[in-house]
Amino acid sequence: MLHTRRRLLALTVAASCSAFTACSSTPPARAATATPVSPKLVVLVVIDGLPMRQVTGYRDQLAPDGFARFLDRGRWFAEARYAHGHTVTAAGHSVMLSGAYPQRSGIISNEWRDPVTGEPVYNTGDAAYQYIDNPTAPLSGTSPRNLKVETLGDVLRTRSPASKVIGISGKDRGAILPAGHKGTAYMYMTETGRFASSTYYMPAHPAWVTAFNAANPADAFFKKTWAPLLPESAYARSVPDGQSWQVASGNGNQLPAVIGDKMDAPGARFYGNLLASPFGDELTLAFARAAVTNEQLGGRGVTDILSVSLSSHDYINHAFGPESRLSHDHLLHLDRHLQAFFQFLDKTVGAGNYVLALTADHGFTDTPEWAVTQGRDAGRVTTGPALSLINSALTARFGVDKLAWNFSAAGLLLNEKLAADKGLKFADVQAAARDELMKLPGVAAVFTREQLLGNDTTTPYLEAMRKSYDPTRAAQLQIVLKPGWIFSFRAGGSTHGSPYRVDTHVPLLFWGPSYVGQGEVKTPVEVADLAPTLAAITGLPAPAQSQGRDLKLKP
Repeated sequence: MLHTRRRLLALTVAASCSAFTACSSTPPARAATATPVSPKLVVLVVIDGLPMRQVTGYRDQLAPDGFARFLDRGRWFAEARYAHGHTVTAAGHSVMLSGAYPQRSGIISNEWRDPVTGEPVYNTGDAAYQYIDNPTAPLSGTSPRNLKVETLGDVLRTRSPASKVIGISGKDRGAILPAGHKGTAYMYMTETGRFASSTYYMPAHPAWVTAFNAANPADAFFKKTWAPLLPESAYARSVPDGQSWQVASGNGNQLPAVIGDKMDAPGARFYGNLLASPFGDELTLAFARAAVTNEQLGGRGVTDILSVSLSSHDYINHAFGPESRLSHDHLLHLDRHLQAFFQFLDKTVGAGNYVLALTADHGFTDTPEWAVTQGRDAGRVTTGPALSLINSALTARFGVDKLAWNFSAAGLLLNEKLAADKGLKFADVQAAARDELMKLPGVAAVFTREQLLGNDTTTPYLEAMRKSYDPTRAAQLQIVLKPGWIFSFRAGGSTHGSPYRVDTHVPLLFWGPSYVGQGEVKTPVEVADLAPTLAAITGLPAPAQSQGRDLKLKP
């Protein structure tokens, strides 16, 4: 698979604190509206890489007003899932506020290869725009150009131009895709430790963003320590630190750990490592507080939308696995940060004036090496060697080199033009490549372009992969690995991307007493339902390409 500068940063661990209480001033609390017609503010919180099983599995250790706000006093869905098969960050973020699966949105993965040229494409990459006051590397995410559908924010701003739609994240795709075409996105810059937008949205930052960055808030975490939040006995249900399969780069794979350890001063490596710690969430939420305060979100007589995607849990799960104590402890720190943020919103916007929704872009597969110790079938498929094996077999059969171009998103991209130039029937090449893929350890199914464009709804996982398939962007062959198996480019850590429950089952939680009611709902739903549901709450039509349904949450 392709890897960009935002793909799995060198990882570290760091400490939880409240260093940003004063990063932005908090205005006096506004009185809550008893029965508002429409919420003043819609807040979407995304926890990147959070399986639902972690929320319920650690429920007894949660703070009173973080995740528990939803579970104890909100409306939450115990069986929410993604229905598309290639469950990765960009795809999930594109579904949330559009209601459209990748087959419509075109956001088939974080990155893919152009099926005509073979060149890499980044989901939010757009060379016509640059980051403001920050370096812009190739394949950086700078605009929503590749998103083919509208979002709820686009619908809102079309009807209410005075409304504001702001997306904030540690990842460019986590900010840009929920913000849509008419919102504004701010993303964390791992080179500088600052937040930046791009010239797609504005020529220069507003004064409050400049002031936030000028204070160098990321530097406040230099040499801080991430220590376990609870006594050692509280982590008996998770896998201890320091396992051989846990990635030890950055600041290591054991708690307590110092962020910036053995560094002389903050720099690019420190800023990158910061994102893979509880401090990454805290910094992102500090910027979100500054946005609420300075943009007066929910305080100008119109409905606004704020999307905050917190990236740290994903980086931690990638390095250590969702079964790890590091992941367990990070969730507890995150829970406390969410509690503080929600209480800030109560005071700033008014507890009766806004709606909260919380979800994740995907779940997570357990680390294969740990799964094997539990008696499960699991393993890694390394794409480089696999590509060489397939091309060798195709060369032996057809006498043509490099008919398989590369792995791309969830599939294998074949060079259709080369096959035609050599007088080969593409159907024969595709069938032979499929046969070779099926020989690889860990491969469960391979679907052809014809299957993906057909109407078979009975073959397992075909419909899920169909929802991930845009024929103008995707590889001709789409691959499903066996449960427990992952595509991997390194020896340790874990990932996601399958159509299985471990990767598709995510939180879908709501809070807002005037708008969504209370209680657990066990009926299966899809994350694609989020956009039309929020649209109904705000009195808007659902985005045009939405494939979800209104969950009818009004009490």
